Amino acid sequence: MWDIYVKGFKAYLQLERSLSANSIEAYLRDVEKLAQYLLSAGHKLPPDQVDLSHLQSFVQSIATLGMTATSQARIISGIKAFYKYLLLEDIVKIDPTQLLEAPKTRRQLPDVLTFDEIERIIAKVKAGTPEGQRNRAILETMYSCGLRVSEVTGLKISQLHFDQGFIRVVGKGDKERLVPIGRDAMKYINIYKEEVRVHVPIKKGQEDILFLNRRGSALTRVMIFLVIKDLTAAAGITKQVSPHTFRHSFATHLVEGGADLRAVQEMLGHESITTTEIYTHLDREFLRDTLQQFHPRF
Repeated sequence: MWDIYVKGFKAYLQLERSLSANSIEAYLRDVEKLAQYLLSAGHKLPPDQVDLSHLQSFVQSIATLGMTATSQARIISGIKAFYKYLLLEDIVKIDPTQLLEAPKTRRQLPDVLTFDEIERIIAKVKAGTPEGQRNRAILETMYSCGLRVSEVTGLKISQLHFDQGFIRVVGKGDKERLVPIGRDAMKYINIYKEEVRVHVPIKKGQEDILFLNRRGSALTRVMIFLVIKDLTAAAGITKQVSPHTFRHSFATHLVEGGADLRAVQEMLGHESITTTEIYTHLDREFLRDTLQQFHPRF
């Protein structure tokens, strides 16, 4: 009953999360534990019919096995990742793990690109091709505005307000926000619109979508991931880079430059300031690294 969903989840972890084989296996084991528990408890349910009470019972069951708090949290994290994938794919409409509590563990800091690394990645775009001009516009927009990849694929021409220097973004929960957009991003979007997009045979219903594939349909998240993966490899960068890395880098560079945290929260579309506060941790790491590198007695 769960096999088709697990197969899709595996592909998501491989392509969009770029996880190692061992990490992917661990995530899949977490989902298998949940599926087996539900079956043993007499709940023959597909993933979209599982609710919070089922998940809470599952958490109680693994707690009685004597697992450490870290092990419990890791399993719950795997289940949350699975439902995040289901939500992204519209397989579920509501994420039942949203209120699922887990033992607190130390939050991992995301990978961040330096400005030089971003420039090196962008420099590998084949500017003389239609796809290259589109990809340059996409990368400039992602770094300029800190967008989620789903916000990039769903960005519409009617949401561009270049005369005011803003774009209107539809984020999680269909919440709209205005995000400033830089001169370079506007420049390359206009080049793409005027020199490439006008020659694409646009499919019905896609007329307002900004970034299109050569067949006139909206790009998928996987397509953008693969573009970034190829460019990162061509630039000789060995970090694990995904579309979300550009978003992390956007926020980190703002905080490092002294931007107000609530302004960064607004631009990222974070519902809670606590989510944005991770970038203050990144900033402290940046300060420590700077001292270690340049202070003679640190």
